[in-house]
This record gives sequence, structure tokens and C-alpha cells, in this order.
Amino acid sequence: MERYDVPPERLGRWLERWAEQNGPVTRTDVRPGRVTFAGATTLECDPPFPPIAATGEREGFDPGPLVEHAARDRVVGVILVRLGGHAAGVFSGKRLVASKVGTRNVHGRHSAGGSSQRRFERRREGQARVALEAAADVAARVLLPHRGDLEAVVLGGDRRALAEVLADPRLRPLARIASERVLDVPDPRLAVLKATPDAFRATVIRLPPG
Repeated sequence: MERYDVPPERLGRWLERWAEQNGPVTRTDVRPGRVTFAGATTLECDPPFPPIAATGEREGFDPGPLVEHAARDRVVGVILVRLGGHAAGVFSGKRLVASKVGTRNVHGRHSAGGSSQRRFERRREGQARVALEAAADVAARVLLPHRGDLEAVVLGGDRRALAEVLADPRLRPLARIASERVLDVPDPRLAVLKATPDAFRATVIRLPPG
């Protein structure tokens, strides 16, 4: 199945072109986390930051609820974590209003065996623990002052590392509004953080094969 990540600025026109080329669209089914356009073929659209409020089934082609939902500016927190690097930021729409990026040294795997390897692994585990604690500190420092305004928290990077960071008691209010979609990002840097709105504001569209 083909997949496209379409930003809000292009979503309406993208859907209109698809309908023109693949119509007629006989039914639009709006659910909290998915909008389906059905007719000669079927198009599935997963919106950013569900749920969509205006749910229900409609006759014909009605992209309005999806387009309006995707286009709304939100205050969003972002936490990016990989071992050795982390970033946290707060966005208002696409504008980054607060951020901090950090690194911690975590050595790679040791190929030797015996006591030397065990010492290395203990050292690496200690480095990883310090790195994740630093990531949690940064997330708390950047995001918690804005928690009253945050509509969602977007996560990116390594799932296991993110889970450990979010287990920090200070971050429990943020974990409750964390998005299920985890962004695939390289080592967190400021440029990587600034680029995340292109991903977290996008609607994921899936086209059936053939």
C-alpha cells in the first residue's frame, strides 16, 4: 500500500486532485482517528492529533472536516531521544518557542569477552543511565512550564529510550498526552528538532495497491 505524508498546506488540493482522478467518491466516513473516502477506489487518511470532532458518514466527497482539523495551529511539545543525544521543544504551529538540545557520551558495544567486556558493559550502562536522566531533565525544564497550553506531546527517536525518559515522575502529565506515532529521526540536533513540524503536522494517506 502506498503511503504519503501530506502537510496541512497541501492537503486540500491533494485530496481534490485524487478525487478528480479517481472519482466519483460516493461516501466519506469520518471517524475519530481515520477518514475514509470510498467509491471506485478507497483512500484512508489518518489525521494528526486525533480525534476529529465532526464524526459521521456523509454522502459524496467531503474533505472539509479533515482539512479543517489538520490546518488548526496547536501548541505541541516535542521530545527526541537517542542514546547519547536528546532534544526538547515547544512549538506554536510551526514556530519553535522554546528548546534545548544536549548530548551525553555513550560508548558502543564491546566485542571482547570475559571480565573486560563485563566492566565495559557496566560502564556503558552507567553512561546510558546518565544520558537518559539528562534527557528527562531537559524535557521537564523545557516542556513543563508550558503544560497548561500543550495539546499534545510528540515523541521521536528510540522507543525504549523514550519509554525510560517518560517514566520519570515529573513527566507523567506529559506522558498522558503523548502521541502514539513515534517519529523516525536521526541523532537529535537543533536542525532535526526544527524540522519535526513537517512530520507531526502531516496527514498520513494510504492508497490501495493497483
